[in-house]
Amino acid sequence: MSSDDPSDSTAQAPLPPTDAHAENFARVREAHAREVAEDYVELIADLIEEEGEARAVSLAERFGVTAATVNSTIKRLERDGYVTSKPYRAIFLTEEGQQLAESCRERHRIVVRFLVAVGVSPATAEVDAEGIEHHVSEETLEVFRKVVSESE
Repeated sequence: MSSDDPSDSTAQAPLPPTDAHAENFARVREAHAREVAEDYVELIADLIEEEGEARAVSLAERFGVTAATVNSTIKRLERDGYVTSKPYRAIFLTEEGQQLAESCRERHRIVVRFLVAVGVSPATAEVDAEGIEHHVSEETLEVFRKVVSESE
């Protein structure tokens, strides 16, 4: 039996209105769709910075996926205007891809710093941020940013 007391942690929140519920799930589906593109452009930027180039074989190794999966994703990223590539050559970010990578890196840094500020170990914060960074709203990210800046 649950209580009507809002401080009761066993009380189950009522279902949100149907429209709001559908909107919430649509937002999550959209975030999942963006997640792969964001992970790829972020890793491409990191590889270019660290190794001087990004190649499909490196992406496949680091993501633990097949070359065919990488090639399919790169084609989609090209179509969406984030990367340019040629067969058996390096992959390059477009200006739009570079902007997306920088935005993803910043969001990741803020989430990690927030998690560490509230007591999560740095190693766990890095892992958890990989999922959170793709789903956090701008409103929540701004609160994270404020908490982090206040704790420094």
